[in-house]
Amino acid sequence: MIVARDFQLTAGTRFPVHRHATHQLTWAAKGVVSVTAPGGVWVLPATRALWIPAGTPHALEGGPAVARAVYVDRAPRGFHTPTVVVVTPLLRELAAHLATFPPLPAAASASALDAAFAGPVRSSAAARRRAEAVLLDLLQPAGVATIDVPMPADPRALLVAEAVAARPSDGRDLDGWARHAGASARTLARLFTDGTGMSFGRWRTNVRLRAALSLLATGTPVAVVARRVGYRSPSAFIAAFRQAFGVSPGAYFSL
Repeated sequence: MIVARDFQLTAGTRFPVHRHATHQLTWAAKGVVSVTAPGGVWVLPATRALWIPAGTPHALEGGPAVARAVYVDRAPRGFHTPTVVVVTPLLRELAAHLATFPPLPAAASASALDAAFAGPVRSSAAARRRAEAVLLDLLQPAGVATIDVPMPADPRALLVAEAVAARPSDGRDLDGWARHAGASARTLARLFTDGTGMSFGRWRTNVRLRAALSLLATGTPVAVVARRVGYRSPSAFIAAFRQAFGVSPGAYFSL
């Protein structure tokens, strides 16, 4: 059985790490949401969804947006890890149709969502079963990269990480951030490598690209996005984006 639900998210809404007993397909029917799960952070507009296997710990944030969650009791072959799929118009309409079935209470928890499979759900017709089968057939991996932005545990590095995440356009170099943290540049560099598994420069690039994805998903022009996330020119931003994702910013959400 497949149960679809829509959730209205106000600005800054965050569902902390949780897991479901059933598989989940989620995306933003309106606006943009991001999901953090093992393997990275995925920014999801209306054209991209993330398949989250049952039992996978994940967190969701976004808003203002409408998050669409489709809970599935069986997985297509090969969908063993979080996987991005393209939301085609047909997939979107099928999920919208399934979402018209009786909703859960507004304050439903993750366990309550899972319980929908054991509770009364309007199900009579073979038409519903056909719709569910077609929806599963439409799940095709999009084959896109993701962004990983782990946070360091050391208080000095964490202070810098939180400041960079809050303002990706801040152009201070490692020396400048080291002064901000009360550490030497060498120490700060080591703390980032030890705490995140990547250099400070690589980590900051990932922060900027993650922020860029959210802006691009809302239709913000590339030149504006480049400036807002700290690149001096659109060409430099496009080069970094292409290196990370294999496509240009303009092509990313049209795949």
